[in-house]
Amino acid sequence: MADRPRPEPGTPEYDWLYGDKRRGADDPTQVMPASGGSVTGGRPAPHGYGGQGQNMPVQQPGAQQRAPQRPHQVPPPPGATPPRSGGGFRMPRPRIRPVRWILLLLALWLIFLAVTPFVALRKVSTVDAFPDGERPAEQDGTTYLIVGSDSREGLSKKEREELGTGDAGGQRTDTIMLLHTGSGPNLLTSIPRDSLVPIPGHNTSKINAAFAWGGPQLLIETIEDNTGIRIDHYVEIGFGGFVDVVDAVGGIEICPERRMKDKDANLNIKKGCQDADGIVALGYARSRKTDPALGDITRAKHQREVVSAVGSKVLSPWTFVNPFRYWNLNMAAAQTLKVSEGTGAFTLAKFAMAMTSVDKTCGVPISDLAVHWDTERSKQFFQKVIEDDVKGMSDDLCTASGLADGP
Repeated sequence: MADRPRPEPGTPEYDWLYGDKRRGADDPTQVMPASGGSVTGGRPAPHGYGGQGQNMPVQQPGAQQRAPQRPHQVPPPPGATPPRSGGGFRMPRPRIRPVRWILLLLALWLIFLAVTPFVALRKVSTVDAFPDGERPAEQDGTTYLIVGSDSREGLSKKEREELGTGDAGGQRTDTIMLLHTGSGPNLLTSIPRDSLVPIPGHNTSKINAAFAWGGPQLLIETIEDNTGIRIDHYVEIGFGGFVDVVDAVGGIEICPERRMKDKDANLNIKKGCQDADGIVALGYARSRKTDPALGDITRAKHQREVVSAVGSKVLSPWTFVNPFRYWNLNMAAAQTLKVSEGTGAFTLAKFAMAMTSVDKTCGVPISDLAVHWDTERSKQFFQKVIEDDVKGMSDDLCTASGLADGP
């Protein structure tokens, strides 16, 4: 079927199909309203469109048919759940990632463990401990001189009464120890403070007099001259620091072999194993009048016992899990600590680890309770330390009392 030609404007066919806008609204042939309104003129709407009285809308010329518009819908975000009736999409709750939190907390904890000792190190005092002049040559291993000073510096009158330190002035030492670390077991040796030895510039006297006369310099010179052992580092701790360290680890266990009552050491304890706080532990380590047989030798033994007990408590997992205990321990050890110049954080860390893992303890070999060193046995003992051969040290050289036939 051929296409029908389009009617020319102005013809009745054109007006009937497209509407003549020049005509009025009352023209019966008007199909489209001039204003674009609904159909007028009595043409009924197609059947089923709108019912009685409803007119059929007519598309304007040239307009394209558009689909009915719907409200704009935003696609749901990833992970959203379908909405409930009348509500929007529900956003998922943020998921907790426990592994990330654990790793973060672990990193912060490791930083705390590493930083705390450096903070404590700022409180440590340094001292010019090494003497001038000729000294023993460098030796294998590392040897620390540990001194427990009875200086009352920094203690109040009430604290001196609690600790039983009295009001003596000057500097003395109740504790002299050598800690040697190297290729073999860690060795902790007590030097009885009443040991009779030649003191440079003085006559033969008790070894603790060297500390009273010339401080750490004269004490180190005396020890090196009489033993041949080179002292690599010097560590000194006062009364208050000792008590605080014991209290920081929650006290220690001591096992006296007899009832101990010593007014000078402010000590009154029963026989047998028992818990001790810092004050009791200090009295236990200082008392020498409760053993009439061995006196100062027993005191040195008690000192090594206390050091070992503190070391085992320091290595307890609770020390590293409890931040307050870890912090207090580091601060307590640092407040009254004095070290030789050049003893840095790394060296102190090695010292602390060695003190917590002492494998062998003994007293310097002595021949009597006067106290004279045993010439032959002490010479062999010192040579083993000089050669860093603690592993090859025989049991008769390393006894608790220092006596050949002693325990």
